[in-house]
Amino acid sequence: MSDFRNSTVYQIYVKSFCDSNGDGIGDINGIRSKLDYLKSLGVDYLWITPFFKSPMNDNGYDVADYYAINPMFGTMEDVDALIVEARERGIGLMFDMVFNHTSTDHEWFRKALTGDPEYMDYYIFKDPVDGHAPTNWVSKFGGNAWEYVPSLGKYYLHLFDVSQADLNWENPKVREELKNVIRFWKKKGVDGFRYDVVNLISKPAVFEDDFEGDGRRFYTDGRHIHSFLKELVGDTGIAGCMTVGEMSSTSLDNCTRYANPAEKELKMVFSFHHLKVDYLNGQKWALKAPDFGELRELFRKWQEGMQDAGAWNAVFWCNHDQPRAVSRFGDDKKYWKESAKMLAMMIHMMRGTPYIYEGEELGMTNADYTDISQYQDVESTNYYQILLDEGKSPEEALEIIAARSRDNGRTPMQWTPEEGAGFTTGTPWLGIPANHTYINVESEEKDPDSILAFYKKLVALRKEYEIIADGTIKITDAGSEDIISYERELDGAKLSVFCNLKGQETPLGEAFCLEGKKVLACNYPDSEGCVKALRPFEAVAVLA
Repeated sequence: MSDFRNSTVYQIYVKSFCDSNGDGIGDINGIRSKLDYLKSLGVDYLWITPFFKSPMNDNGYDVADYYAINPMFGTMEDVDALIVEARERGIGLMFDMVFNHTSTDHEWFRKALTGDPEYMDYYIFKDPVDGHAPTNWVSKFGGNAWEYVPSLGKYYLHLFDVSQADLNWENPKVREELKNVIRFWKKKGVDGFRYDVVNLISKPAVFEDDFEGDGRRFYTDGRHIHSFLKELVGDTGIAGCMTVGEMSSTSLDNCTRYANPAEKELKMVFSFHHLKVDYLNGQKWALKAPDFGELRELFRKWQEGMQDAGAWNAVFWCNHDQPRAVSRFGDDKKYWKESAKMLAMMIHMMRGTPYIYEGEELGMTNADYTDISQYQDVESTNYYQILLDEGKSPEEALEIIAARSRDNGRTPMQWTPEEGAGFTTGTPWLGIPANHTYINVESEEKDPDSILAFYKKLVALRKEYEIIADGTIKITDAGSEDIISYERELDGAKLSVFCNLKGQETPLGEAFCLEGKKVLACNYPDSEGCVKALRPFEAVAVLA
C-alpha cells in the first residue's frame, strides 16, 4: 500500500454506497462492483463504515458482534472476497472499530443484565445517587447519559444512544477482547483501522456532576487514553497499519501525542473544530453563517501546530456524520461546480492525508427534505422533538434539522440519472435528492470539466509532487477575510494556494504574479499574468 503521506482515503458508508440485490440497502457486493471506479479515482484506501451484526439503531455504530456480518450487508465470504479484490487493485481496506461502546444487544451486555458480575464489569454500572442518575451528564444524542435498569437497581452509562452502552476500558479483560477483534481482522488482510470516538474511552476515577457543561470535560481525552492506545497498537502488531482516530472535542496538545510517530499510538487523527465555525455559540443545533476568519485561524492552529510537533493530520470536509460541504460552506446552486472544486482544492493541497467521502467527488449536496418524516437518523429525530420542546415552531425546527442532520451525508450515492440513481433497483432506504439527474457518476465521467475530473486531478497531483505530501505549511494572509491562503515549501520549491470562499470577486491584498510559475490546478480556466483578485469561489495552486 502507498505511504500514508501521499495517500488518499475514500470513505464508504455501506448502507448508501451501492445496492447489489435490489433491497434498497447498500451492501458489500455493491462495493465490490464499484472497485474499478474507485481505482480510476486513484484512491489508496477505503474506509468502510461498520457492517457488523447490529440492530442498526445508530446505523451500525451499535455493534452486537464484532465477528459477524450483518445479513443486510452480506456474508463473511463477501467480505473475504472484497479484501482480496481490493488488494488486487492496489487498494487497502480500513475497517471501522467502534470500541467506546457496544450495542445493548451484544452478548456481553445481555450477560451483564442477568447480574453476572464479570460482565457487569465490562460496562459502567453505577448505583443511584439520591434516587437519581449518578451524574447530570448529557448524552450526545440528547437526554441524560445514564439509563436505569430496575432489575439490577443500577444505572449504566451511554454517552450516545440508550442502546449503546459504554465499555469499561479500566477492565483489562475488555481491552483484551477488543485486541482480539483487531487481531482477527488483521489476519484476514485488513490494512487499516479507523477508531470511532476513541478519545472518549478513558473515563474518570470519580464520576461527578458537571455544572459548567454537558460532562464531556470529565471523559474527553481521559486520564489513561494514551496508555490504552499504546497498549492496543503494541499488543496487536498494527504499528505498520493505516490507523486514524476520530477525536471528539479534543485538544491540539493531545492530538500532537496521538499522531506523533514517536508515541506509537495512531498514524493520524480527525479533529472537528473547523466544522463548528457555523455553530451559533458553539451549539450544533443553532445556526449561523460560517465564520471564515475563525476557520482560517483554526487551520493555522491545527496545520502549523501538528507540523511543529511532528504529528500528522487527516484532512476532510465530509463524512457520514456531517452535512455536505458544498451546501454548508459553498453555493450548491449558482456556483455549485466552482465552490465544490474550491473546497476540494483547499483540503487536498494541505499537510495531511485527505479523505473523500462518497459522493463528495461529485459535489453531492444536502438532502433538501421538506418533512421530518423523511429523516431516518436517530439524532435528528430526537433533536427535532427537543427543538419543538424548546419552543421552536415546526418550520424553525425543520430548517435547523435540514442544515445539520447526519442524513445529509447519508443519502444514497448518485451513480446514474435514472430513477434510483443507479444505487438500487428497489426502494432506497433513504430518499435520493432530485438533483441526481445531473449530479451523478455517469454524467460527470463524460465531462472533462466535472467535479469528479477535478478530484481525480487532485489525487494524482499528491502522488506526482512531493511538496504536497511532504512540504511544510504556513497559513498566509491574502488580504481578505474571505480568502484562505497558505504556502507549502520543500527543497527550495514553493507551492502557493489561494481559495476564495465567497460567491463574488474578491481582491487580493497584494497582486500575485504568475510569471515563471506553474499553475498546478485551478477551478477556472488557468489564469495568466498578474492576479489581482480571485473570481467567485476561485481556487488556484501555483508552484514556483
